[in-house]
Amino acid sequence: MADHLGLRDRGLTVDVSYTLLLNILGQSISLWWIILPGMILGTLVGILPGFSAQNTLIILLPLTLYMKIEAGMALMISLYCTTQLGGGIPAILFNMPGEGGAAATVLDGYPMTKKGQAQQALVCCFAASAFGGLITTIITMAMLPALAQLGLYFRSVEMVVVMVFGLTLIAAIAAQDLLKGLIAGFFGLMIGAIGIDPVFGTPRATFGFLELYDGVPLIPALIGLFAISEAFVMLESETIVRNEDLKTAKAARWADTMEGLYINGRYWWQTIWTSLIGLVIGILPGAGATIAAFLAYHYSKMLSKTPELYGTGHPPGVIAPESANNGVTSGTLVPVFALGIPGGTTGAIMMLVLTYHGVVLGPRLFIERPELVYSVYMQMLVCYVLMALLILPMARYMSRVVWIPTKFLVPLILSLVTIAAFSEREYIFDMGLALFFGLVGYFARKGKYEVSAMLIGVIMGPLFETYFLRSMRLGQGDLTILFSSTLANVLWVMVVLALFLPFIRNRKKAGVLAQTVRAGHES
Repeated sequence: MADHLGLRDRGLTVDVSYTLLLNILGQSISLWWIILPGMILGTLVGILPGFSAQNTLIILLPLTLYMKIEAGMALMISLYCTTQLGGGIPAILFNMPGEGGAAATVLDGYPMTKKGQAQQALVCCFAASAFGGLITTIITMAMLPALAQLGLYFRSVEMVVVMVFGLTLIAAIAAQDLLKGLIAGFFGLMIGAIGIDPVFGTPRATFGFLELYDGVPLIPALIGLFAISEAFVMLESETIVRNEDLKTAKAARWADTMEGLYINGRYWWQTIWTSLIGLVIGILPGAGATIAAFLAYHYSKMLSKTPELYGTGHPPGVIAPESANNGVTSGTLVPVFALGIPGGTTGAIMMLVLTYHGVVLGPRLFIERPELVYSVYMQMLVCYVLMALLILPMARYMSRVVWIPTKFLVPLILSLVTIAAFSEREYIFDMGLALFFGLVGYFARKGKYEVSAMLIGVIMGPLFETYFLRSMRLGQGDLTILFSSTLANVLWVMVVLALFLPFIRNRKKAGVLAQTVRAGHES
């Protein structure tokens, strides 16, 4: 067997010896003393709604600039990876996503908690996060130069179709009540349109508030629609878990942890392909974990043999978004290293640290300093292994939080999330905005409107408008530019399939059911 790993793409040749990779692995393991604190801090940041990895990395920036580059990157990588996992904890236990990437986790994670299966749901979340991250990290290391070219194929036209993909999720989530779901989704799109018009530079629906000129901030909207509205709903019952299932929840044992691992083992293939969705979305600039998680959830439901179980506490509904949002972490750094282009705020901060230490980012980096690139991904690998070993056993103890009566939980939750709404921009206005969205979310829940569909509209609306206007400028107002590339046309076909396949399958199921009923009557 050859003693080197050759990676070639478009004239770029990277030769990495297996000996070098083993040395890098050993060095990454030796940084456990900085990876573990990063994991603990990242988990806490993920648990608290509104406290993001980006904000925390900015606070830690002076420390990471002072540290050696390997230790500084290890701290940032471990914090970033575990933040995605931490965001799933409050999503499952309290229906409050700690991170935008966990917004899809609530759809099945919280129903599992209400059924007394919080421990199994947390294990599904942790295992999917760890193994999804591991898989994409290994794939990224093996195909780094090739993956680096992927971002170059996605221009404004292709990104418009990706955003349309996201918007189709509104219809998917609204499958049970299409009219109410579409109303919620379009209401979210209207909220997303608030701010300065990108063409004429005039304010739209800001009602004179200067704080809304940059648009509706995502964190207060997320906190209000999910956390505060759910806290109001909690007050209507004594505990989060239904009374008939409380005994089951209190009888949680280590066997339930093993059951959660067994469930993940049954859906191992889903963990792989949904994490790959996260990897691809992570490479695309401006997409992010929220889009990846919702896309993974949608396709998991669409390809399932039992789509009707989604939204009722179905484990694959937890596994899909969690493996996808952790797959994003590997993809985010690909354009940073290969092109010197940050795919998001987190990538921009890491890029700042690397350039401060004199690292020249771009294609030449793979030739001049390949050990630095692969050391970052090795640190990510070590982090996910430690995550699987150390955080999985904690699911049993975390699940006990749902036993606490809501009269004690709700004041604590409201205090934390209101402060979290203030923390991003440090505007008192954002605290009031979060409370406003809390009331909107509460009345939406009581009226059976999907707050998840609203959130998709808030997130996707501004992104869709931005990429659509760029495409129109390139095409000088000609809509046919949206169908001008092969990749865009392939994506359009996938959008059509995503919209009509569930409808066709439901018609087929209805036909089979009617035939079965007729056969029963005849017999």
